[in-house]
Amino acid sequence: MPAPPDCPELLAGAMRYSLLAGGKRLRPILTLATAETIDPDGGAARAMPAACAIEMIHTYSLVHDDLPAMDDDTLRRGRPTVHVEYGQAMAILAGDGLLTEAFRVLARWPATDDPAVVDRKLRTVERVAAGAGASGMVGGQVLDIQPADPAAAMAALRAMHERKTGALIRAAAAAGAIMAGAARETIAAVDAYAAHLGLGFQIVDDILDVEGDAAALGKTAGKDAAAGKVTYPSIVGLEQSRVLAAGAIADAQQALRVGGLGGGRLAEIADWVLARTS
Repeated sequence: MPAPPDCPELLAGAMRYSLLAGGKRLRPILTLATAETIDPDGGAARAMPAACAIEMIHTYSLVHDDLPAMDDDTLRRGRPTVHVEYGQAMAILAGDGLLTEAFRVLARWPATDDPAVVDRKLRTVERVAAGAGASGMVGGQVLDIQPADPAAAMAALRAMHERKTGALIRAAAAAGAIMAGAARETIAAVDAYAAHLGLGFQIVDDILDVEGDAAALGKTAGKDAAAGKVTYPSIVGLEQSRVLAAGAIADAQQALRVGGLGGGRLAEIADWVLARTS
């Protein structure tokens, strides 16, 4: 990852440290797979800047999420978190830099004067900003740090995850569809698929926090229970959580079939989400 022009080397190092650390890369893969499904010839190439930008946004969210004022974690993607390695101030700034640079990438590439592609870029910027912002991922993080009402725990959990996890996953898929030139009804089908996929992903994440180990996950296991967080296993137990995850992935596959997108890489991604162990 080249440093932005005139970027201080310390900041560039912290940004690279977090962005290039590894991870599942689900969101950018989803962007590219969606674009390729809709336009096998050139969709993925047009969607590549959006895929990169979405991974930058996701990474910034992890950097900030790990801070002591938030989830206070010391392990991410198999190594010390950014604030452990670089200090809290630099972690905040690295996250800020990644978020801002993401929108520069979205705005600049692919470089073109084609009005149709420019329109797609603008729609993608709007969709990604909505998924990442106050009504999406950031709003979900706010819900996550607020005390939960025990009487409405499941509804609150679902609402929080629809924003904190689901909103950016939906934006990732929609970005691929938009940049590939999909019709609006196809974008709607992709969005429905991604909404169910995001729910399944989060339920599996909650299960792995109980059953997984730090070496496989690349992050601290058992931290939700230790922090007393409300999760799907804490409300309905592990077995029912598995049933809910399987149901969400079945709904994702059905959304693909309804939209004429069944089979292929998007279906394979849904299968992987349910079967994953890390």
